[in-house]
Amino acid sequence: MFFLTKQANNEYDKAMLQARHKILQAGLFDPIVNEISRHLSDGPETILDVGCGEGTPLARLLKLRSGDDTAIGFDISKDGINLATQQPVDAFFCIADLARLPFNNQTFSTIIDLFSPSAYDEFNRVAQSGGKLIKIIPNSNYLHELREALFGSGQKNSSYSNDKVFDLFMKHYPNATINQLTYQFSIPDGMQQDMMIMTPLHWGKDRQANATQLVDAMKSITVDVSVMVAEF
Repeated sequence: MFFLTKQANNEYDKAMLQARHKILQAGLFDPIVNEISRHLSDGPETILDVGCGEGTPLARLLKLRSGDDTAIGFDISKDGINLATQQPVDAFFCIADLARLPFNNQTFSTIIDLFSPSAYDEFNRVAQSGGKLIKIIPNSNYLHELREALFGSGQKNSSYSNDKVFDLFMKHYPNATINQLTYQFSIPDGMQQDMMIMTPLHWGKDRQANATQLVDAMKSITVDVSVMVAEF
């Protein structure tokens, strides 16, 4: 289903989404999905997945649940939604604009925002009273091994901060709870290049001369995120 009213700019191309699909299917975000599930109620939920991409996190979440949820995932990427609709899960996936959500007021009991931009006025509009927003943002150590392999130290892309995103969220939801989740993901043999291609890091300039060899030698990588939960 296509809800865009104008052409949207999307930096995630098909190769990037396919690499992301392979890595997420291998379990990169499974502990994050488990943490999201912990914040959901035992009863049926109406779930909105913001910027769902190729759909693996939402599909994995629904498989942890009772099967009574109503779930919608949307993204601006047609390639991402094409992949998401192939997920073996009972969910509705569509192409839509974050800034103009095509959903009625007070529709969703839970809004999930995993590494996606936010439109808090729209979230507040479509959320049910008493519902939850679960936003996950990467911390400074997220995939730091990949940054070091590609750029070494002292370069623009060698370090990372999400302080502005964190501060804006807390400005809107000062009573939110914040939990840090950190773990190691073992990269399956042969997926090292997929690990790189799935992130915007592979666009970065000033790579080290031996970056490809260093990436190929990686065995595991750090996932470090903040799970921020606000109530409407």
